[in-house]
Amino acid sequence: MQKSNGVLVVAIVEDDPRIQQLLLAEIQDEGHNGVIFNSAEDFLENSSAQSFDLVLLDLMLPGIDGLACLKRIQDKAVDASPPRVVIMTALNDATKKQEALTNGAEDYVLKPDLFERLPELLHPAQRG
Repeated sequence: MQKSNGVLVVAIVEDDPRIQQLLLAEIQDEGHNGVIFNSAEDFLENSSAQSFDLVLLDLMLPGIDGLACLKRIQDKAVDASPPRVVIMTALNDATKKQEALTNGAEDYVLKPDLFERLPELLHPAQRG
């Protein structure tokens, strides 16, 4: 769903302010726009006001966790295609990874690998 000008709108759903700012800076350095949400609830309440091309969704959030948020994103997108969702986490858990992928996540990225992988996540056509 990348715009014709190539600029993506990326939602950053993350409760750690340091990670929020690092991700936002990297996304902007790649030429895209980022919007920060501190919780899944904040994202779900406000995401209908703007469409997102990519959602970087933390797995372990206070309140609604990333997997529950992922399911709600998929449920809300019944009449339209949902945004691409990448789960980001410090938790290397095969069961959680499988659950995320089964429920529509495009990828499950461990936070130590996130910044290295971010350019390919922002430019999926360049993969390979």
